[in-house]
Parts: sequence; C-alpha cells; structure tokens
Amino acid sequence: MDMRKTADLFAPPMDPISDGRLTLEGFSVAARAFADKWKRHNQSFPPWSWVPLINRTLLVSNKQEEGYLSLEKIFILSSLEESPEEESLDVTPDFLDKEESIDHTILVQNVENEAHYYDFHIVYSASYGVPVLYFRGYCSDGKPLSLDVIKKDLPSSSVSLLLESKWTFITQEEHPYLNRPWFKLHPCGTEEWIKLLSQRSSSGGCQMPVELYLVSWFSVVGQVVGLRITLEMLN
Repeated sequence: MDMRKTADLFAPPMDPISDGRLTLEGFSVAARAFADKWKRHNQSFPPWSWVPLINRTLLVSNKQEEGYLSLEKIFILSSLEESPEEESLDVTPDFLDKEESIDHTILVQNVENEAHYYDFHIVYSASYGVPVLYFRGYCSDGKPLSLDVIKKDLPSSSVSLLLESKWTFITQEEHPYLNRPWFKLHPCGTEEWIKLLSQRSSSGGCQMPVELYLVSWFSVVGQVVGLRITLEMLN
C-alpha cells in the first residue's frame, strides 16, 4: 500500500473551518474531496484532475503536497432557449469521438463560426490562505480570447453577478505555475464570505469541515463563470 495513503488513514481529522482560511495541507485535502464529489455527482461533466508540483512538493512536508486542480479543453455551451431563471452552461468534454461531437461543435459556434475552448484551474493562494479560480478561453488555433469575448460566452446571470457582487471581480495576471497570462477571480473577499458561511453553519449546530470547503466555495465562485454544482455535492 502507498505509504502516503497509509499515513492518511491514521491522520487525525483536520479542524473545521472557522476563520475562512485554509492551510496548504487543508487545500490538498479539500481539493481531493471536491474532485471526488464532482466526479460522483456530475458524471455528465468532465472530471477535475489533481496536478502535483513535484519539485515544489519536495520542499515541503509529505502532508503538504503542493498542486492544483485542473479542468481543461472543454466547450462551454450557452443555451439561448432557457429562461433567465434556468439559464446555465453546458460543459462538454473535448475528448468526445468525432462523430459524437458534430452536433456539439455546431452548438458552440459563435457569430464568427469559431469554437471556443476553456481551461479552469483552482490554485491555492498562500498570501490569502484561500483557493483562487484561474481560467482562460481560446480559439481552436490557440489564440486567446479577450475578457469581452469571454463575457459573451457566459450566461447573462454570470455577467450580472460580476457587475453586482462586491465579492467577485476579474483580473488578469501571470499564472503562478505556468508563467502565462490567465484571468482570475480576485480572492480579496473570499476569506470574509467563507467565514460568513462557516458562521451560518455553526449557528445551525455544525461547523464546516475542511472537506466541504472547496464545494462551498465553488457553489458561489463557479456561478461567476457559469459552472454549477449539484445539491448532492453539498451533503
């Protein structure tokens, strides 16, 4: 048996979230729990994968494996027939067989008849002590999409959330591990609203476990980019 897995079996449970922040070890635990729940409860969606950073991991303890979650090379399909209340994005994996992808390819054409692909990464921010959602959009030839074009691919509810919410705004900066410009949802308000969520849980007689941190976080953050989680994931 893998020694790390053996150690995890005997590791004491982590303290529940109370201040809205995560440690690096907590992020690793929460990320794997999130990816597992996503895979079990969103089987029509492509899975998130854990990308380990081998060289960085060697510099920290075995319990603090550094890495990030990745969801890449997907189409985002915006349904024009849905009502505003039901509006959502359909995420289609790029690994469909060619014959199966014909109809989907037609659906994702924009006015210039060019398909758009999206990559999403959930990265731990040591300075803020919270996860950060990085993303980028690009054409089939690899040409990056501007934020104005990306907003046109999002449901109107997502664009409204960006305009109205004081918690979420998009900036562009270098990806911390890939050294290329990516967009990100700025994490400046994350600690505060996660703290509010955990306090609400405490008032109900329970505390937010570390394993549910990313699920709770993504239930809010995912809406900004048109990705939603199922209610089963919150259980």
